Amino acid sequence: MAIERQTVTRTQLRRAATGCYCNGARQAARAMTQVYDAALAPSGLGVNQFSLLSALAIQGPVALGQLAEAIVMDRTTLTRNLRPLEKAGFVESVAGNDRRTRELRISDEGRARLAEAMPYWEEAHADMERRLGLGPETAQGTLRVLQHAAAAARSAAD
Repeated sequence: MAIERQTVTRTQLRRAATGCYCNGARQAARAMTQVYDAALAPSGLGVNQFSLLSALAIQGPVALGQLAEAIVMDRTTLTRNLRPLEKAGFVESVAGNDRRTRELRISDEGRARLAEAMPYWEEAHADMERRLGLGPETAQGTLRVLQHAAAAARSAAD
């Protein structure tokens, strides 16, 4: 179905700029990333690296495609984000169950760095909960809404 060209109204523009779920989520993500990055800085990790190491610690040895799907990131971006972690020795590539496959896992150095960074993450997380005014129940509800949003967007992309 073709969409006809039409004149865009100020109301439409205002709604697109301030009422867009995607734009709002991206703005919130950028702002929160700055908070978590600043808090994690003493550990030498950014929140993206911290999140990748956490995912690998939970998943265990995992194929790149499975990890990409689990964290909702395309393979190219994931590969680019993993490269510095591999160079630092925090992530290793190992043989999978089938000799033709490779899997990623967190190294002992990666686990040590993750453990070092955890108190900084805990502090940033508690700070965000305070700033958002979230109690434990509301915080869990908010996370469920975000997970639901991710799942809904993924199903729309499929």
